[in-house]
Amino acid sequence: MKVTCKNCNQIYTGHYCNNCGQTAETHRINFHFLWHEIRHSLFHFDEGILYSGKQLFTRPGHTIREFIEGKRIKHLKPISLVIILASLYGFMYHYFHISFVEPSSNGPSETGIDNVKFNEWMGTHYAWTTLLLIPLYTIGTSIAFRKQGYNLVEYFILNTFKASQKLFVHIALFPLLYLFNGTHTMTTLSFTIYLIDVVFIYWTNAQFFNKLSLKKSFLLTLLSQLIFLSCLFLIIFVVDLILKNL
Repeated sequence: MKVTCKNCNQIYTGHYCNNCGQTAETHRINFHFLWHEIRHSLFHFDEGILYSGKQLFTRPGHTIREFIEGKRIKHLKPISLVIILASLYGFMYHYFHISFVEPSSNGPSETGIDNVKFNEWMGTHYAWTTLLLIPLYTIGTSIAFRKQGYNLVEYFILNTFKASQKLFVHIALFPLLYLFNGTHTMTTLSFTIYLIDVVFIYWTNAQFFNKLSLKKSFLLTLLSQLIFLSCLFLIIFVVDLILKNL
């Protein structure tokens, strides 16, 4: 049966307009419509998070490669996923007053940065900080794995999913942060969590770049981390230099 699209007036057959994607069946906006939309939105929202989370811990590299190649319908959008998880972690970080600064390190550091204020700023801007670090990870990955045939944006998507994977891990390990918060153990714990992050990054890279040997994936993963850390320390050095001259 021919249908005239109520959105763009395209005449078509089927359940969706082949011009703009509007559904053929449109219902009157009432309480029934509102309830249906709420249930539909929440179901697909939760389903997307759960699906992406499961995939990132069962077959991370394979599912990210498939997403880049076009298999995307079940995933929550990668940037949206990062923002949601980072906002949740940032809220927990801020609400429970988590501090990676040792008790003896409170107040201004040797660089003149107030550790307490910096820690508080990190808690309230965690989502933005996470997003801003993704390009640095992308630089490291794109240089280390430059011969694998992906463009810069595809490497960005890869590292966006890695950031979500890392946030899932950090949220799962949050009880340990709360337990040892404000103690000298936090330094060891934060380093241990970083090593766990690197293990997951390697696992993801080994699956994503599945044409490489495990040894080469491992070495290139370490190289990408060194490039990321170099970029990060360079930015911190420049910012610190600017602050000292203000």
